[in-house]
Amino acid sequence: MILPIVAYGDPVLRKEGEEITKDYPNLDILISNMFDTMYNAQGVGLAAPQIGLAIRLFIVDTTPFVDEEDPETEQLKDFKKVFINAWIEEEDGEEFVFNEGCLSIPDIRGDVDRLERIKIRYVDENFQEQVEVYDGLKARVIQHEYDHIDGILFTDYLSPLRKNMIKKKLAKISKGQISVAYRMKFPLAK
Repeated sequence: MILPIVAYGDPVLRKEGEEITKDYPNLDILISNMFDTMYNAQGVGLAAPQIGLAIRLFIVDTTPFVDEEDPETEQLKDFKKVFINAWIEEEDGEEFVFNEGCLSIPDIRGDVDRLERIKIRYVDENFQEQVEVYDGLKARVIQHEYDHIDGILFTDYLSPLRKNMIKKKLAKISKGQISVAYRMKFPLAK
């Protein structure tokens, strides 16, 4: 089932997510619905706060980043994962800039600096503990979604000038004064 994505301005996007147990109600259905929702919106990641749940759960699928003409992107093919109760334990490497966007903040993009490598501890959808190291675009997508479960948005990393430039557009998103090709829930819509 495709769920509505919560738009910028909803307080749930600023809450730190709570850890869940394997007994979380209908977890398998929730994860399946999150993938349906993400694919419908043509995203590469989706965090539970983006569908109104302040829990430590996010999903990723970097397949849309694969470029047949760029063999470097082959590693992104079929990188589909569920992260539950995740904690980034280390971040290192060089900072690199990438132009990020967010399904909760449609039509706004911005250059964000992030470190190139992470070590993350989490449990998967079977509640098996995992500790893994990722780099490059995999790390970037994970960091972006991880920020969501900590109540952080990519716009928080933008310069004060850029934030000022998008202030009116953010207000319009909160009010639902935007056209999007997927279901959304707007906190200030009348």
